[in-house]
Amino acid sequence: MLRVTYNTSELQLRDHACVFWDYAINDWSTAGCTKGRDQFLRCKCNHTTNFAVLMAFQIKYKYAKPLEYISYVGVGLSIAGLTITILFQIFTRKTRKSSITWMLVSLCFSMLIFNIIFISGIENHNARKDSSDTSGNNQQFSTYTTTNTILTSDVVDPPADAWCMVVAVLLHYFLLATFMWTALNSAQLYLLLLRTMKPFPGHFIVTMSAIGWGVPAAVVAITLGATYGEGKALNYRQEEFCWLAALDQNQNFSMKKPMFWSFLLPVAFILLFNIIIFVEIIVSVIWKENKNLTRNKKDSLVKKMTATISIVVVLGITWTIGYLMLISHEETNLFFSYAFCIFNATQGLQICILYTFRSPIFKKKVSEVSSVLRVPGIQFYLHSEIYHVSKSQPAKHTQGIFRLSEIPTENISLSTLPNSC
Repeated sequence: MLRVTYNTSELQLRDHACVFWDYAINDWSTAGCTKGRDQFLRCKCNHTTNFAVLMAFQIKYKYAKPLEYISYVGVGLSIAGLTITILFQIFTRKTRKSSITWMLVSLCFSMLIFNIIFISGIENHNARKDSSDTSGNNQQFSTYTTTNTILTSDVVDPPADAWCMVVAVLLHYFLLATFMWTALNSAQLYLLLLRTMKPFPGHFIVTMSAIGWGVPAAVVAITLGATYGEGKALNYRQEEFCWLAALDQNQNFSMKKPMFWSFLLPVAFILLFNIIIFVEIIVSVIWKENKNLTRNKKDSLVKKMTATISIVVVLGITWTIGYLMLISHEETNLFFSYAFCIFNATQGLQICILYTFRSPIFKKKVSEVSSVLRVPGIQFYLHSEIYHVSKSQPAKHTQGIFRLSEIPTENISLSTLPNSC
């Protein structure tokens, strides 16, 4: 009988095996031993020899609750903002260039689908349910086996979850597609502003669509073939979340995991490309000195800042904070984590504000709708009389006579009054 002591805040005991060292095979053996479990780990052997207890643990993952709340609130706002932006771009497409509308709609659509899947399915509820179970009752340990067999590892993998695997694949695809569309938007801005390429070729939209949706699909397919072919889901995804695997058995970041070579690496190249184009645009176009500029300097500065922020948002440059978060020390990691959640969880809302709410067309449409929905002024009549007192020319030897003149009734509209509703 054995009572096990371990760090319960980080690990959860899932299974054990009663074994002895067999010198004939130079390995552990369970021959002649049985096991049991209640409040203690019980081992019983029918022979006397050196014996041991092999144990398998499940890792308890810890994460900051405030970051989770910020992520969910930000993603919810982004879903609303992206939906508005897509609908606005579609319904006003006749007043815009088709290529520009399609590029922005594609970016917003891929980001919208990613956010919807993220908020509804990224958590692996099966893993959390298992890891939160700390009772000693045998029936509550789904991975506990009554047969005394040698454990293959000291870390227990969660049960296979096909739904979590599907979610991880979809998140991987649509987030890669989002970044690919930021790169294509970056290339389009380069052609429009720096190369003044107008109009675009007829096959431009088809080519961009093939790249924007096809390249991410190829990356995901290669990743699945290279990792999931071994039959272990955790080679591709994580245990706690339905997302790409990133850590090795020692819980250290590994470059051999798909998180690095199938996501962080290609996204790093995309962000580097976007940053180069961004710098060229702000230096050569937005912040270029114009001696013929006669507008107010303060107004010009605000417009330049707004244009700069708009490009930063649509090119996803704020995602570079994630790389700073990976290489930062513990003291600064929390700061970068909060900044990453705030800026990137609300990226869809930022796009909506900068590219929809600030659009002259949107303002005009809102004004038209407001004028239709506005309660018309209620007219009613107030009777008013104005009396003019005048003095007629007095006759000789007569007293002064005063004459009354009446002004007709005047119509007054309530909507013209300053205090009217």
